[in-house]
Amino acid sequence: MQHKDPLLTVQGVTLQYKTPHHLITATYRVSFDVMQGDRFILLGPSGCGKSTLQKAVGGYITPTEGEMRLKGRKITQPGPDRMMVFQEFDQLLPWKTVKQNVTFALQASGRMNKREAEEKAMEYVVKVGLESFADSHPHMLSGGMKQRVAIARGMAMEPDILLMDEPFAALDALTRRRMQDELLKLWDETRFTVLFVTHSIAEAIKIGNRILLLSPHPGRVKAELNSTTDPARATELEQYIHQMLFAHEPEEAEHV
Repeated sequence: MQHKDPLLTVQGVTLQYKTPHHLITATYRVSFDVMQGDRFILLGPSGCGKSTLQKAVGGYITPTEGEMRLKGRKITQPGPDRMMVFQEFDQLLPWKTVKQNVTFALQASGRMNKREAEEKAMEYVVKVGLESFADSHPHMLSGGMKQRVAIARGMAMEPDILLMDEPFAALDALTRRRMQDELLKLWDETRFTVLFVTHSIAEAIKIGNRILLLSPHPGRVKAELNSTTDPARATELEQYIHQMLFAHEPEEAEHV
C-alpha cells in the first residue's frame, strides 16, 4: 500500500529560550507528521510548549535541535505558505473594514493586484458568513465575528497550512462552541490543513482528526491518537486523554 508524503514533518525538535537567569527548554525532541487535509491538534497543559512549537512551524523560532520541513523544504523563516490565527481580538487593523482587512493581507503578499485581491477577499468573507458586515470596522464586531475575519484573512492567502493558536479561548462558552462548528463546516467545504493548539480536551476531540498529546514542561510526545465523532467513544477518549496528560511523571534533569 502506497502512502502519501507528509505535508509537514517535525523531527526531533527541541526548542529553548532564555530568561535573565535561566535557559528554558520548552519542548524536547518532539516528532510528528501532518498530512494534507489533517485537522491536527497539539494538546497539553499550560507550559508544555505547544504554542512555542507552533511558532517554530510558523518560522518565528529556530529549533535548538532537530528540524521542520514543509513539502520537503526546511522551515527557516516565516512565509505565506503558513498563516497564523491567534486568540487575541486585536489582530485586525482597526481603521480598515472587514473586507479591507482581508484584502490588505492579499495585496501585501504581492500575489495579486487590488481588483483580484478584493474579489478573493470577498469570496472568503462570504465563506465565513460575514458578507453583511463586509464594510464594517472591527469595533462594530463581536469577538466571534472578529475571529471569523481573522480566519477568512488566513484562508484567503490559501496557505499550505493554517496555524491556529487557541483561537477560541477568549470567547464565551456558547460562542466558542458555535465557532468550533463553523470551523468544521468551513473545513468540510475546502478541506484545508490546520495545525490547532488547545489545552481543552473536549475541543481537541471535537475539532481534530488527529491529536498529539504533549507532557508538562518540557513538552515531550506522550501519545498520538485518532479522534472520533461517536459520542460514546468521545467520552471514553476524553477520560483516557485526561489520565494520560495528568499522570505523574518524574522530571529528568537532562531535559531541564
